[in-house]
Amino acid sequence: MQTMSRRKLLRNGAQAVLAGSAALSGIPSLEAQGSAKSTPKAVDYYQKLGVTPFINAAGTYTVLSASTMPDEVRAAVELAARQPVNLNELLDASGAYLAKRLRCEAALVTAGAAAALVVGTAACVTMGNEQPILDIPTDMSRLKNEVIVQKGHRYGYDHALRNCGILFVEVETLEQYEQAFTERTVMAHFFNAGTGTISREDWVRVAHKHGVPCFNDAAADVPPISNLWNYTQMGFDLVTFSGGKGLRGPQCTGLLLGKKDLIEAARKNNSPNSNTVGRGMKVAKEEIVGLVAAVDWFLKQDDAAIEAQCRQRADRIAKHLNAIPTVQTQIFVPEVANHVPHLLITYDQNRVRITGAEVMQKMRAGKPRIELNPSTGGAPASAGLPGGPNTIVVGVWMLQPGEDLVVAKRLREVLQGAIAS
Repeated sequence: MQTMSRRKLLRNGAQAVLAGSAALSGIPSLEAQGSAKSTPKAVDYYQKLGVTPFINAAGTYTVLSASTMPDEVRAAVELAARQPVNLNELLDASGAYLAKRLRCEAALVTAGAAAALVVGTAACVTMGNEQPILDIPTDMSRLKNEVIVQKGHRYGYDHALRNCGILFVEVETLEQYEQAFTERTVMAHFFNAGTGTISREDWVRVAHKHGVPCFNDAAADVPPISNLWNYTQMGFDLVTFSGGKGLRGPQCTGLLLGKKDLIEAARKNNSPNSNTVGRGMKVAKEEIVGLVAAVDWFLKQDDAAIEAQCRQRADRIAKHLNAIPTVQTQIFVPEVANHVPHLLITYDQNRVRITGAEVMQKMRAGKPRIELNPSTGGAPASAGLPGGPNTIVVGVWMLQPGEDLVVAKRLREVLQGAIAS
């Protein structure tokens, strides 16, 4: 008969007590929990729902689900999903961490860059009007609510600012800008990729001379990596970046960076605070952690390496098209937004009888499904990109390894099939 040591007896007794207590409470013991756990089988819900994924030869467009997350970001999201936390504590801690990493006074993770535009504008309105959080956006008659903007900076995200009850005041010249400030001016807004004659430096200088904060929407403007601190250090009081584009974080995240008092005001106007303009713009614990992880990942990257990889992909695609009559290829890098190499393909439609729009449809209808940049065959889809009826734009940035050759072969098939006999 084997003798049981006193230590072993005590340990086994304690385990029996814990197991008995758990049974009485209805909670499985730790041992039971461990033995019961098994790795769940992943269900392909795209297939189950009948939604067809695609090769992303377009770019980080919202409607095309923006970017894909690197492995370490997805791992951080999965781990964060396992336990609950206090959202206010997580927002504060993540903001302090990001501000230090990104060389600014304060930071806030938002539900996308558009949400950052809302709560950042709300911060300027409430700071300028003794915190009328409940008045936005309908009770504005007694409030400062004019936002100065260059005419060339009006864009498809105006509504994010207008959600706060503001009125735009358009200017085109530096002289007009100087004269546009009134007792109702609450903010000066700058679209980083917009067209206009007033420089960033002058925009900041004049706004600050009048004691007005200025906001820079730089949503799609990394890389270069240094832009994450360039604009706050230039003097912009608030700057936003998308978390789901170049940063490669969760799509429903954004960064709001800037002055501490304005970030604190943005927090007060944001979820999880009730009865605020930002209440519906929730960002989950998984998304907050995912964006922090994405920033950590992105700061380890290298601008030159990102560009070199994109150029290599573009070159491989171009080489597959060289033998097609009249086809010309060019690598193009937009100056500001989406500042990475794109492949531009043009051709003589008298020889290759197909429009860019038709090429896009054929690529989309094939197997595998391939999405080209929305500039293909039409107007420019984003700042700095060309367009045109005989222009194909291939965004190589989000291609996975080996997908460049799949895109190349399919493009060659489509264009060769349209050659006039």
